[in-house]
Amino acid sequence: MIGNRAYREVYGEGRARLEAAEIAEAPLDARLLLEFVCGTDRNTLLVHGDREVTGEECERYRNLIGRRAAHVPLQHLTGEQEFMGLPFYVNSDVLVPRQDTEILVEEVMKQLHDGMRILDLCTGSGCILLSLLHYSNGCEGVGTDLSPQALTMAVKNYERLREERAGMEARFLEGDLFAALENGRASDDGTAPGNRFDIIVSNPPYIETSVVDTLMPEVREHEPLMALDGGADGLVFYRRITERAGAYLNGGGMLFFEIGCGQAEAVRGLMEQAGFCEVAVVKDFAGLDRVVYGSWF
Repeated sequence: MIGNRAYREVYGEGRARLEAAEIAEAPLDARLLLEFVCGTDRNTLLVHGDREVTGEECERYRNLIGRRAAHVPLQHLTGEQEFMGLPFYVNSDVLVPRQDTEILVEEVMKQLHDGMRILDLCTGSGCILLSLLHYSNGCEGVGTDLSPQALTMAVKNYERLREERAGMEARFLEGDLFAALENGRASDDGTAPGNRFDIIVSNPPYIETSVVDTLMPEVREHEPLMALDGGADGLVFYRRITERAGAYLNGGGMLFFEIGCGQAEAVRGLMEQAGFCEVAVVKDFAGLDRVVYGSWF
């Protein structure tokens, strides 16, 4: 059994092991994992570096450092990721929420009014839909996903956030995009009664199939392939969604997409061909095209 060690010393060993494994953010990840194990915060390393870490904590930390050195995502080790200032449970069944996707949520929020209905396709962890509901009043939402495991995580996040935000109304349905809504009760226009929305939002799989194997191992080996692979040109889901979205939107409703690098003009073209108007492209903080949206009249 490992004896008690100084906090600063334990951190230094963890950092060195991650650096040797060429983990991109080794100092940060080593600190965050130690804080996770010890229930501490960033000030502990700066101000209380002599604090004792128990032998049991050292063993647990070494195990987590070893898994991180093997490129298991940090968020899978801690089980959480912050998104839009909110905590979300994550695991290998869902994509880890990314800061880039906050641009998508922020653009939707500019158009979101009290009482609107929101549809989130390929909802995954539910982070997009639940963030929108958390920061609005009287809105209700539906999230769909083909993966039952992902929906289990989305429901878990919904239950957690609903404890802090009374009045949140969300449903999560299993199925392939809009098929999850229809459930055999389609009306003459192809949609089930009540399946009209003011906002449809999606961060669909958009990585080209040939590119998936070149992704960093944290993504390639530990995140769900079905949430990454967007087909040969990365546009399969954009085509499928834009072809049918109009039937599920109220007049004046809007469709929002997160996109990958270099996809803006192709997705804009798909939306315009499908009948969307005022189609716009929004860049992220790195100056890359990140969001495409348009209106349905």
